[in-house]
This record gives sequence, structure tokens and C-alpha cells, in this order.
Amino acid sequence: MQKTNWRNLTESTLCMSGSAFPFCILHFAFFIPYPARMKSRHVFVTGGTGYLGGALVPRLVERGHTVRALVRPGSTGKLSPGCVPVPGNALEGATFADAIAPADTFVQLVGVAHFVYVSVAQPAPVMKAYQAVRAEAESLLRASGLNATILRPWYILGPGHRWPVLMKPLYWLCERLPATRDGARRTGLVTLPQMAAALVQAVENPRSGVRIVEAPEIRTATLAP
Repeated sequence: MQKTNWRNLTESTLCMSGSAFPFCILHFAFFIPYPARMKSRHVFVTGGTGYLGGALVPRLVERGHTVRALVRPGSTGKLSPGCVPVPGNALEGATFADAIAPADTFVQLVGVAHFVYVSVAQPAPVMKAYQAVRAEAESLLRASGLNATILRPWYILGPGHRWPVLMKPLYWLCERLPATRDGARRTGLVTLPQMAAALVQAVENPRSGVRIVEAPEIRTATLAP
């Protein structure tokens, strides 16, 4: 198998994922080389101190995975206990590409045998620019021939991100009307613990081909003890 050029892959994908639209949902991509049945993984995370990363990293550590996270200088204290900091800049691949090894799972946009990517629910009535960037990334994944798991949340409820709870009655109504049922389910709300559980499932259970995981399935994600 051809050796992966981490530096080139990292820099090219960072350029591909750039967008002027604000990132209201933190995105991650996981690359899981074989063997697929490995019980414990060595995970390299970018965004480990962020909204979603702060929920994912401690769960991975608790489940026995070795986790290192890329952090800005001065932010190492924000990492969860048990996670090893790697200083660098997530927007400059050259600052961390050489530090990825020996990870077998990478949280960002580079590829090996299995790619798990957090996209966004689509189609949807708003956030068109954000959707377009995510749709382009999904298309590139399909064209790459990689095995991929694509998660499509819409809004992730959690600390500081709870205002859409006010829309639950509207969701309830739309899910019962045939004309709006599919859209309401596709853009349904998920919680931060549900999303973190779905991501851990993706890390621990690589799939063949391209699999799409939408909001209803994310809400039912559970972790085996």
C-alpha cells in the first residue's frame, strides 16, 4: 500500500474545507486504518478543546483509547485529563502534519482506510453556504473510493447551545404533517452526549462503503460497556 503523505493531505483538505460561513457546528473527520477490530486506538484530535471535542475526548479516554490533541499554545489546560497536548495551529497543516504518527485514527480531513466525517443535514432551508461546503466534501469522499461514515446533524444541543429547544413544539407538529415530516426528521435536534456517542460508535465500528447517519439515528446512539 502506498504510504500516506500526511503533510500534503492535511494542507490540501484544510484548503478544501475553508468557508466564510460561521461554524456553528464543530466538524470532525475520523480516519480509521485497519485492522478494523482493534480494541484500543491511538487517536489524534484537532479541536479537542472545542464544543464537540470537549465531549468526545473524555469519552475516548474513558474507553481506553490513547488520545493526543492539537491545541493552541496556552490552551493545554483546557484539555481533558488523560489527553496528551500537541501544540500547533489547526489552520496550518505544516505545524502538526509531522506529529500525527503513530496515530491510527485522525480527527481532521485526511484519509486512509475509513473516513468518518461530520457533515450537516441536507437539504435544509437555511445555512446554504455551510451546506454547500459540506456537500462538496461528501462528494470528494465518494469520489475517493474510501470507506466512509458521514454523520449529518443539524443543531447540537448542549451548554450554551440550547435556544432551539423553543422550537420543539414546531418540530412535533411538522413531524406529524406528511408534507413536512421528512424535513423535520432530517433536521431534528440532537444532544451533545448523543453526538459524542455517535462519533465514538463511528471510531470503534468502521464500515465498508459509504454510510450516511442522519439525526434520527444519531439520537439513538448508545455505547456498549
